[in-house]
Amino acid sequence: MKKVAILIENLFDERELIYPYFRLLEEGFEVHLIGSEKDTVYTSKSGVTEKSTHSSGEVSAKNYDGVVIPGGFSPDNMRRTKATVDFVREMDKSKKLIAAICHGPWMMASACDLKGKKVTSFFSIKDDLVNAGAEYLDEEVVIDGHLITSRTPKDLPVFLKTIIEKLK
Repeated sequence: MKKVAILIENLFDERELIYPYFRLLEEGFEVHLIGSEKDTVYTSKSGVTEKSTHSSGEVSAKNYDGVVIPGGFSPDNMRRTKATVDFVREMDKSKKLIAAICHGPWMMASACDLKGKKVTSFFSIKDDLVNAGAEYLDEEVVIDGHLITSRTPKDLPVFLKTIIEKLK
C-alpha cells in the first residue's frame, strides 16, 4: 500500500487538507497527517480542527510515496519547523511526489530546488516562487517532474486527479 503524508499546522485551509485526505483514503492510500508535533490538534483558518498522527521529526521520506502541502497560512508555520523543511527537502532530493496548493508552494520555496521548475500557486506568493528560481504559470494544475502545484480550492478536483494518477 502506498503511503502519503499531508502536512498540517495552524491556519490550514480546511478544504485543501480534508478533501485530499479523504480522496486519497478512498483510493486506498495510507494517509498520515504530519505536524511539527504528534497527536496535536491544529486549527484551520475558520476554526475547524484536525489532529496530527505523526511529527515531522519522527518521519522519513524513505517511508512515503508522496507529500501534499495544503494552503491557508499554515505553510508559513510549517517552514518554521526545521524537521518539516528537512522532510520536504528529503522528498525533493528523492524525486518523490510533492503536491502543493494555494499557499502550499511557500513550503516548496523553502525546501525544494525550484530553479527552472514550472509551478503555480495563489497569486500573492508568485514573487516568492519566482525569487526561488521557479517559472510561474497561471494554470489550474502545473506538473513539472515530481512536483504538482495548483492555485486555489477551485482547482482541487484536477489537483487530486493529477496526484492520484501520479501515485498509481
